[in-house]
Amino acid sequence: MAEIVTMPRLSDTMTEGVVAQWHKKVGDKVEEGDVIAEIETDKATMEFESFQEGVLLYVGIAEGDAAPVDSVLAILGEEGEDISAILAGGSSVEVAETVESPKEVVKEETQVSETNLADDLNVEVVTMPRLSDTMTEGVVAQWHKAVGDKVTEGEVLAEIETDKATMEFESFQEGTLLYIGIQEGESAPVDSIIAILGEAGTDVSSIINASAPLSNPTSAPLSNPTSAPLSNPTSTPLSNPTSAPISNLASDPISNKQPVASNQQQVTQAKTSDGRILASPLAKKLAMDKGIDIAKVSGTGESGRVVKRDIDSYKEEIVVSNVAPVESSPFQESFEEVKVSQMRKTIARRLVESKNEAPHYYLTVEIDMDQAIANRKSINNIPDTKVSFNDMVIKAAAMALKKHPNVNTSWRGDKVRYNNHVNIGVAIAVEDGLLVPVIRFADTKQLTTISAEVKDYAVRAKAKKLMPEDWEGSTFTISNLGMFGIEEFTSIINQPDSSILSVGAIVQKPVVKNGEIVVGNTMKVTMANDHRTVDGATGAMFLQTFKMYLENPVTMIA
Repeated sequence: MAEIVTMPRLSDTMTEGVVAQWHKKVGDKVEEGDVIAEIETDKATMEFESFQEGVLLYVGIAEGDAAPVDSVLAILGEEGEDISAILAGGSSVEVAETVESPKEVVKEETQVSETNLADDLNVEVVTMPRLSDTMTEGVVAQWHKAVGDKVTEGEVLAEIETDKATMEFESFQEGTLLYIGIQEGESAPVDSIIAILGEAGTDVSSIINASAPLSNPTSAPLSNPTSAPLSNPTSTPLSNPTSAPISNLASDPISNKQPVASNQQQVTQAKTSDGRILASPLAKKLAMDKGIDIAKVSGTGESGRVVKRDIDSYKEEIVVSNVAPVESSPFQESFEEVKVSQMRKTIARRLVESKNEAPHYYLTVEIDMDQAIANRKSINNIPDTKVSFNDMVIKAAAMALKKHPNVNTSWRGDKVRYNNHVNIGVAIAVEDGLLVPVIRFADTKQLTTISAEVKDYAVRAKAKKLMPEDWEGSTFTISNLGMFGIEEFTSIINQPDSSILSVGAIVQKPVVKNGEIVVGNTMKVTMANDHRTVDGATGAMFLQTFKMYLENPVTMIA
């Protein structure tokens, strides 16, 4: 059955998006996780990945055109499938989750009615914002307001932990905080209800109750499900953005979790007679991201099909935070399983994608650092100035990229993007993983400016105060483990960059200079390249130029 892909909400303030570029064309095969388009929001241009698989049957928005959030962006389905009735607005179709049963129809109607309820009560429903391009769910790290507090526009309402950082979430509305839907420490998908604002004393129970049937099918329904005509689920026009749900209430954590049946029952419900697991594409992706064995999940969709709400309700069943009891014997084995953070989930997913998709190869060169050491000492003798070797590496790489534009590229499927600007991503280790803030236009900046920016990023990264614009838009990445005494290592490419430079420690060793063996200072760097965009000779010539700059630092200042 065909599935409609709608214009996503990629930022908390986004109301419409522009299709900057299509990565697929009608007739192309689309896999789950494939980038199908680049969407320009009110804040940035982001890659939009498909949560479904199939053949691209229809493109609803041409490149350069704008459309409201939830407008029809594309239609995916089986090759040769007739979608003329869908385009005419008269046939059933899957939108993100398949229309599974009367419960699913009730879900769609309840979401639309919720919007109406909010309008009728003159309240504002605040949903979990998408604070990064890769964010699918967020954790409320801390509430800055309590129920009953007055909230003004621009005030910090809560701190949200994303896959990359913990950010302050400011309210775009004003009013009294009437309801909190997600408690501190709890997670919820993007667009789930996190709060309701309105006039003091307003009764919002009707809105809260409207979401209950979506995550707790056993609760009393708001209306008779049979009143929804199953034969015509598309009675609401697909392209009408006002019909879009205000939040993803199918996984709203404000309702009670659905009890999980026994393992044997789950296996029966989730499989067909031939052993194939029945699950929606989105459910499969969520299960993979959360490390859930989908065969153990009880499906509540049609014919026992596992859908998104089943994965969300099963989430707590797999979290194990207890430590095995330790007996008096010192040789007793024990372990502790810790819930994976949003950042670690994203790191794992993106690195696996990069390693699987980009054909990596590696080039290593050893650099004489004697002149760099001497020049750095001279620079740091200037009052209030302190430049690190890593700052010199960033500057040398940036200048080398200007001379070798084929390295400053990214693979875009059917085309290669040549970046005219040089933005260097600098890998910074933090407690939960790794962040890569970006030094923009690094080739144009002095060493002291680069040094100041890197130090600022390091402080804010460790405090989890980086913003999305700080880590977006790199064209080349540098990872430095030299300060840990690591002499040589390789890294995984930070896509969509074509290359990443791994920098080792400066080591004193015997070297030959002018035919004599003397004590020298050398440093090894290893460059990982995407062979789709950077050939071996291209990478080698880049490293030659990079080496020349570091061995003659004055050329970077002249």
